[in-house]
Amino acid sequence: MAMLIVMDHRGDSRHFFDDSSAALEEAEKLFLEFTRKGYTASVRNGPGEVRKITSFDPTSEETLVFPRLVGG
Repeated sequence: MAMLIVMDHRGDSRHFFDDSSAALEEAEKLFLEFTRKGYTASVRNGPGEVRKITSFDPTSEETLVFPRLVGG
């Protein structure tokens, strides 16, 4: 089962989905909601390997959405 992890000011939330469920639609909706707000999304390709993405990929086992870091 695939997982969308959303990190925000409340901590992190995990949303599990498969390719034939309403949870898939909800995961894609959350992905779009947060990336439109400027959050960054990435997928894990393997141990220690991540790749930034700009569109939702329901075939990825783990997608992480997190806010941009602001330094100063």
